[in-house]
Amino acid sequence: MTDGRIARWHVSEGQSVAAGDILAEIATATATLELEAKNEGRVEKILVPAGTEAVKVNTPIAVIEAEGPPHVHAPSHSDEKHSDERPGTRASRPARHASAVSSHRSELAAAQPAGAPQRLTYRESLRDALAEEMRRDPDVFLIGVDVAQNRGAQKVTQGLLDEFGSERVVTAPALIECFTGVAIGAALSGLRPVVEVASWSAALEAIQPIFNAGEAHYLSGGAVTLPIVIRGPNGWTPGGAGEQSRCCAALLSHVPGLKVLAPSTPADAKGLLKAAIRDPGPVLVLEHERLYDTAGPVPADTIASIGVAHVARPGDHVSIVTFGRAVLTALEAAEILAASEISAEVLDLRTLRPLHAQAVIASVLKTRRLVTVEEGWPQCGIGAEITALIATAAFGRLAAPPMRVSGADVPMPYAADLETLAVPDAARIAEAALTTFRWTEPS
Repeated sequence: MTDGRIARWHVSEGQSVAAGDILAEIATATATLELEAKNEGRVEKILVPAGTEAVKVNTPIAVIEAEGPPHVHAPSHSDEKHSDERPGTRASRPARHASAVSSHRSELAAAQPAGAPQRLTYRESLRDALAEEMRRDPDVFLIGVDVAQNRGAQKVTQGLLDEFGSERVVTAPALIECFTGVAIGAALSGLRPVVEVASWSAALEAIQPIFNAGEAHYLSGGAVTLPIVIRGPNGWTPGGAGEQSRCCAALLSHVPGLKVLAPSTPADAKGLLKAAIRDPGPVLVLEHERLYDTAGPVPADTIASIGVAHVARPGDHVSIVTFGRAVLTALEAAEILAASEISAEVLDLRTLRPLHAQAVIASVLKTRRLVTVEEGWPQCGIGAEITALIATAAFGRLAAPPMRVSGADVPMPYAADLETLAVPDAARIAEAALTTFRWTEPS
């Protein structure tokens, strides 16, 4: 790592901080890191604003001056609640993450008119969805590797341990098949577990119990329900290479009994996760490493409908059907096409199973051209399913054969230049759309 982006400041100029308080989030190509204050003091000046890209390692980003007499921390209820945890873990720094969350919410509320949607990152939207559902339903609990002490691999669970305690925010050892099995057992007993996986590539270790969960309701004649949610990043993780950068969407959506969601925006991240937690399940939520720091408006009371696609950009000349982070790439391609006076409709599937077939068919009937986009491999992929659907339901209305844009049919390379060539980009999508306009029926 040689540089990073200042994803967000947790403090403002003039604010007092204590040792261990989170100052800022630094996003690199492979992770988002929290920068903590080493000593107490006052933030005199922020030198590098949030959103600044390519900040080199060892660059000064803020000035903190010492102030007043040494800080003495008074014992709190939070200290007592976590006093049985091992030394050096979350208990030694009580409530600092909860206070950071509360402070950020206060800033948002002051900056926005009453009733206006908050502007949150994808990561913050997931966190708020978890917090709201855990407050609403005491049967909801969270389990995963380091979800308590270190807020999980993607820092989604920040502040939740302080509010809900270690009985409902459960850190498990890095044995994914074991803690997934524990969560399935908890769901069978009437609880509503939310399992965080470090990546869906890693979760393939637990594929047997996940598939079994999908089949349990049917095989029990409807007697068994499994209200379990499993969530985590899916697809390209920069620097992750083959083992950590697989797109598992097609594999997971192949199984009857599972619901598979792929939110592309902060609003959908919150709305779909809340819907997933309330669903009788099991539900799999496919997030994306490169979406966690994206920001957008999120209505306070948002809850989405599972199985309903969304037109991210209306158009008349070609339908681009996609999901997850590829939605953002497809929107970039639509801008390129607009320069050539081609109006592209971008359809965000949002749910891969159950697939909203009617929305796909309606879009293609309007535009008469189809381009599918996914990061996964082409054979037996989501694009193949969409193309088969249109070939069956709207073949006679097509003005050109469907085009598929997918990840390269190889394991994800490690070299950065090869890595970027292995995933769809806006230029490739736009070229595929243009090809449908150049096509003429062979004589």
